[in-house]
Amino acid sequence: MKSMLHRINKLAKRAEEKNVRLMIDAEQSYFQPAISRLTIEMMRKFNKKKPVIFNTYQCYLKEAFNNLTVDMTLAKREGFYFGAKLVRGAYMDQERKRASEIGYEDPINPNYDSTDAMYHQCLGYILKKIQSTGGINVMVASHNEDTVRRAVELMNELGIGPKENLVYFGQLLGMCDQVSFPLGQAGYSVYKYVPYGPVEEVLPYLSRRALENRGMLKGVEKEHSMLWTEVKRRTAHRS
Repeated sequence: MKSMLHRINKLAKRAEEKNVRLMIDAEQSYFQPAISRLTIEMMRKFNKKKPVIFNTYQCYLKEAFNNLTVDMTLAKREGFYFGAKLVRGAYMDQERKRASEIGYEDPINPNYDSTDAMYHQCLGYILKKIQSTGGINVMVASHNEDTVRRAVELMNELGIGPKENLVYFGQLLGMCDQVSFPLGQAGYSVYKYVPYGPVEEVLPYLSRRALENRGMLKGVEKEHSMLWTEVKRRTAHRS
């Protein structure tokens, strides 16, 4: 435990020195309370002047909005900056299987639409708090075009400019470039993240991302169609 805390503290200090953000990923709900507790403690220590440490909120969980608002209230009360990364969630099968085997309530929203609604509820709440109180940054980690569009529209409504660097967008490298590139060209902060490691560990990670957001697979099909259209256009132009 002491070794783990030492490593986490070392990473956070390095992120602070390099002026980068450290986003702590989320895991299964039965591990998450301990992870969130450590993350909030790091926020207390390193988020005094700016948001360095971000906690991740999985919006396929029924308690996502409640967890988010509790942590935001704590940050405001204690006077440290709050950083959040919003994702949909990636452990649905494991969560439901464990709940069924042990006999507790399924912690997952009943369907994809309710997860969408939860994501948008959390996103709307955060953006409104950014506009009204400040001291908050959010990473909109999504391959869902409707979610990204909703975020941009709400930012415009609330007067949150892309150059303020309060809201970031993130997608996997090689995925949803038709979303990432226009955002970047319009001045929004966009990050393409790269999973790395042994193949046997990276492939399950990518498969969980696909399960997490079915819109990503729809986006791949759309992107393939757009690329093929562009290839034909260039070929016809050259001939």
